Amino acid sequence: MIKLAKIFKWYSNKFVRTYVLRDVNLEINVGEFVTIMGPSGAGKSTLLHIIGMLDEQSDGEYHFLDEPVHKLTEKHRSELHKYHIGFVFQSYHLIDDLTVYENLETPLLYKKIKSSERKALVADTLDRFGIVAKKDLFPNQLSGGQQQLVGVARAVITNPKLILADEPTGNLNTKQGEEIMEMFKKLHEEGTTIVQVTHSARNAAYSDRVINLLDGRIE
Repeated sequence: MIKLAKIFKWYSNKFVRTYVLRDVNLEINVGEFVTIMGPSGAGKSTLLHIIGMLDEQSDGEYHFLDEPVHKLTEKHRSELHKYHIGFVFQSYHLIDDLTVYENLETPLLYKKIKSSERKALVADTLDRFGIVAKKDLFPNQLSGGQQQLVGVARAVITNPKLILADEPTGNLNTKQGEEIMEMFKKLHEEGTTIVQVTHSARNAAYSDRVINLLDGRIE
């Protein structure tokens, strides 16, 4: 499903290149649950953003579902992301001037899902995440943990083939965190491919394998 070959990411400042990722080679199969671990600054989030097509590598090749992402137009990459990938951000990325209901509905609008089906999916997701009572609130009226729950709900509502999660339980209490990880486990058992970045050994234990990054390289 995912094949990264000789991926480098750097930022240039006049004559100096600062490397974030160096020579990353990685294959992830359909239905795998993979954890990326490593210290702060190792390049974990950058790698996740490249896999999610929210950032581009500086060099190297990336194939997703047999498509050469490194050769595609921005529009084509955006379509691939929209139809196949759900992303859970560390900093929520909810739309401030939309209610919880509208935030959940947004990815369904992008996929042009008809109104009656959208309503049913949003209602089901609100119920599944225990946030029915919050549906008319705006993000700034929610706690950090509640915003994170909405962020996870938004990522899974479209039933994506791939879920990318950047510290998905970082802002949740222990009970909420376990519920989210159990949900990922269930989605994984149903065939969804999941890649998570985490510092938590407990969260990593849910995955099939762990990839360790250090100074931008896979150990």
